[in-house]
Amino acid sequence: MDTVTQVALGASVGEAVLGRRIGRRALLWGGLCGLLPDLDLLVPLSDAVDRFTWHRGPSHSLFVLAAATPLMSRLILAIHPATRTHRLRWMALVFLAFATHVLLDCFTVYGTQIFWPLPTPPVVWSSIFIIDPAYSLPLLAGVLAALVLHRTPRGHRLNAIGLALSCLYLLWSVGAKLHVEGAVRASLARQGIAHEALLTTPTAFNTLLWRVLIVDGEGYAEGYYSLLDGRGEIRMAHHPGNRGLLRGLEDHRPVRRLVWFTHGFYAVKREAGGIWITDLRMGMEPDYTFRFRVAADAEPHPIPEPGRRGRSPRDFRLLAWIWQRIWSDQPAYGVTS
Repeated sequence: MDTVTQVALGASVGEAVLGRRIGRRALLWGGLCGLLPDLDLLVPLSDAVDRFTWHRGPSHSLFVLAAATPLMSRLILAIHPATRTHRLRWMALVFLAFATHVLLDCFTVYGTQIFWPLPTPPVVWSSIFIIDPAYSLPLLAGVLAALVLHRTPRGHRLNAIGLALSCLYLLWSVGAKLHVEGAVRASLARQGIAHEALLTTPTAFNTLLWRVLIVDGEGYAEGYYSLLDGRGEIRMAHHPGNRGLLRGLEDHRPVRRLVWFTHGFYAVKREAGGIWITDLRMGMEPDYTFRFRVAADAEPHPIPEPGRRGRSPRDFRLLAWIWQRIWSDQPAYGVTS
């Protein structure tokens, strides 16, 4: 999730664990611990693919964070020695602020390596967009209330209400995703559309309109399903995957990392004299957030290169299309009929 939300979540957890006893310091340290895992973005890696797949890696591992919890708690107690009687609660605050950060990230589609250093793929539950006001605003309101009304039952209670509402919204998002996946699988079966893998993920800033992505032997297909849709079939637009362009590059590290990190939801293009891999999970056709040049196009085989991220176009008119598509079925963006 976005940085503001993660800080708010950590602060809310801090208030819930220790706010009544030590006041605003619980909010401060909870917010700081809610921020710390994302400092991996500051690690200066030269390869763009390594930077992309390093984020939400070791710093988001539950094993690493469990080991870091006593160290962080000792630091806090050194700064606030008068609170040593709350040692165990400080430990709980630190670990819960860490753990809720990484678990919340799991609900997005990016991928979170909570079991690092085990070589398991990143965890992707994809039930909430990376920025969702319906999740963040109750948290922020509760934290603000606790900040203003610190060490009062009312401030503590309002913070708890904000945290509970955000948790309920997460549960709603999971329920919505399960409903969407059931409807999508049934529609694909009725239409006889075979696929090797399926991904459903909410569109920007909401959990009402969901993007449907499938991959097969020929490429990938994209469609949309709104919770307000009737019984009509989901329209899927198919696109070539061009995975044959990676022939000879299978052992190239940027290629292996991207195939692993995307769970196989990627496409390949030959463009501007290079071979490019696009992460299909984040964005909407044809506007994707992450694309990387991994080789120079050459004969008879492409020449491997260090991963280099390409600029991605941004068409903010897609947001207007998303809003309209929530309420009424219509062709995909850019399709007039």
